[in-house]
Amino acid sequence: MGAIIEVKYFNSFLLKKINQTSPEMPAWGGSRGIPASIGGYPQIPNVSSAGSNWVIEEARIRGGYNNTNVDYGVKAYLVEDEPNAAIRSNSLIYSGIFNSRTGINNTNVFSVGEDITKSADPANGSIQKLYAEDTNLIIFQEQKVSRALIDKDAIYSAEGGGAVTNVNTTIGTIQPYAGNFGISQDPGSFAVYGYRKYFTDKDRNAVLRLSADGITEISNYGMYDFFRDQFSAIDSGNLKGQLIGGWDIHNKQYVLSTQTNAISASPSFKTLSFDETVLGWTSFFTYKPDQILSLKNNLYSLNQGQLWEHYWDKIPTVNRGNFYGQNAQTSITFVFNPKISLSKSFQTINYEGSNGWEITSFISDETGLDSFNGLYTSTTDTTNKVYSYQEGEYVINPADGSAVVREDFSGTFGTLNPPYNRIHAGFYRKENKYCANLVNSSLVTQGEVSFGRDITGIKGYFSTVTISTDLTTNLGGAKELFAVTSGFVESSY
Repeated sequence: MGAIIEVKYFNSFLLKKINQTSPEMPAWGGSRGIPASIGGYPQIPNVSSAGSNWVIEEARIRGGYNNTNVDYGVKAYLVEDEPNAAIRSNSLIYSGIFNSRTGINNTNVFSVGEDITKSADPANGSIQKLYAEDTNLIIFQEQKVSRALIDKDAIYSAEGGGAVTNVNTTIGTIQPYAGNFGISQDPGSFAVYGYRKYFTDKDRNAVLRLSADGITEISNYGMYDFFRDQFSAIDSGNLKGQLIGGWDIHNKQYVLSTQTNAISASPSFKTLSFDETVLGWTSFFTYKPDQILSLKNNLYSLNQGQLWEHYWDKIPTVNRGNFYGQNAQTSITFVFNPKISLSKSFQTINYEGSNGWEITSFISDETGLDSFNGLYTSTTDTTNKVYSYQEGEYVINPADGSAVVREDFSGTFGTLNPPYNRIHAGFYRKENKYCANLVNSSLVTQGEVSFGRDITGIKGYFSTVTISTDLTTNLGGAKELFAVTSGFVESSY
């Protein structure tokens, strides 16, 4: 049904229909000249005749001539076939340029008129790490390492040859490195020094180095089975483990910390270092870092929100075996194996170096499995602890001739006369070389004659030895170790 409205000037009006369903929800009062029952809608009871389902609005503000016109106007609608967000974890996107000298900052500009995306092979997983090196962008995916050319591109001929040329492009062709290695999901293991990049591939039980000659598996340098066991233990439980890597600029080493269940109250971890000069893993450490970084010639690490500086020797009393406020002994484990196929009896242990070293373990090789009472067992020869020169020192008490350990002697130890009353149960110093006898502490096996616990010598083809610093001699001071030897004689079973 139409309506005739007289106006004094040309104007536009909007005729609106109001959905009024109850007296408790009254619509706008309506406009004069529009019956309340227009359009076949009956008037709602208890509503005044001014109330209506239809209203008229003028399109101009305040209805004035040439006032601002308010209308629906032109609206653009974009219909998306898939309105949900898509995560492209294998793709790169770049914005406009940033130039601090000219004040240009287009880092928030992403032009839809240009090709600003570059995608890596989705079969190799998500991109975990990006590292810019000169005019290349190194891309670390979970299962692949590639490089993207920056401000240049590779053009390939029909014969398969390639050439690099400068073109008007930001991210050029993505070229994969040889080898099916990636960084898994551990970008925290990445470290760089010079042209060498170090990282881990937990899924392949590998520690890797990327340099000018490509990717090298440095975990194969005598530590393959170690990293296989460590990496398989990470994420094996309900708590997540992690791999933390960093470059030690002080000692020129790659430091890697494998942390199982890293967020638990008592995490298990192994921190060790790789040295390029010997192409081997040289040391284990007793600290668990949350992050490792180098600045100038110093090594730093973060632990529980605190920053620690390593190799800090500005104060002479600083304990060199102290990490994060906890003291620990320094130890070296090695193998004595002279005359490989000959059975031997190791009788003495000697070392050249500083005072303060002790033998905590001297164990022969296993004899093999033997059946005893239905069980198969294997035996070894081992020795008592060989005390350091100072901890093993005791004196003869002049009063009663009894032996008293130095720490338990209540008198003035330095005033005892004559000086030869000082006796050493462990290492004894002679011509600046420390030597001691080996006393067998192994239990007697079946069929073997017992000669008592005073017999010396460790019998076997080879022996595994651990030498450590003690807890009293020049605590925190520097201790050097140049060589360790053992005197032995040929023996037979």
